[in-house]
Amino acid sequence: MPSERKKILLRLDPAVHDALVRWADDELRSTNAQIEFLLRRALADAGRLPGAAAPMRRPGRPRREEREPDAGDRPDG
Repeated sequence: MPSERKKILLRLDPAVHDALVRWADDELRSTNAQIEFLLRRALADAGRLPGAAAPMRRPGRPRREEREPDAGDRPDG
């Protein structure tokens, strides 16, 4: 099972946030995924992306084997 993702509070200028939201929409990503994408790209460009960093999640719902079963997924549910 993947490790817990870190949660942070990020304060942004409203204009910067609006620009990120528009960019994320253009790329069909959530704002959070867009911020992570940009941070990873900046780290990689600077040669600072840790080799142990897990790959970015794929867009959409996790595959069945990656998510915990809910009542609809179990044969007895």
